[in-house]
Amino acid sequence: MSLPVAQPLFAFLDAHGIEHSTLEHPPVFHVGEGDEIKAALPGGHSKNLFLKDAKDRLWLITALGETRIDLKRLPTAIGSARLSFGSEALMVEVLGVRPGSVTPFALLNDKGRRVTLIVDAALLASDPVNFHPLTNASTTAVSSAGFLAFLAALGVEPLVVDFRA
Repeated sequence: MSLPVAQPLFAFLDAHGIEHSTLEHPPVFHVGEGDEIKAALPGGHSKNLFLKDAKDRLWLITALGETRIDLKRLPTAIGSARLSFGSEALMVEVLGVRPGSVTPFALLNDKGRRVTLIVDAALLASDPVNFHPLTNASTTAVSSAGFLAFLAALGVEPLVVDFRA
């Protein structure tokens, strides 16, 4: 596989017995792009938002691509202060990825566990779940159980939110 940036992730998944499959494709930068790629991959496809609140807490929201997320109402649901998008520099510093490649798999790079993960309940109900593997030039699928095992291996406890409510 020609994805050197993703090799540490794949090694981590393998070391923890988490089955995964990856499809390489042209870079995808926004949720609305790559519909033909998504059509070829079963399961839930994610959108991911890297956010910072007014108290400098960091948040990563991962949800189904079609899920509507109201950033004005979200603080009440997750217990945060007012939210805004985190800067590219902060994203690179903490998660080691650039905009367009944001993924919960990047929590592998959050050594200080600075980011709180919020997961859409509808995404967890999908199987498999699909995320960029630290690069937007491919998509990696894992089962929902495999995704939760990945988070547990990192010591990350996600806050699951039903965005439909």
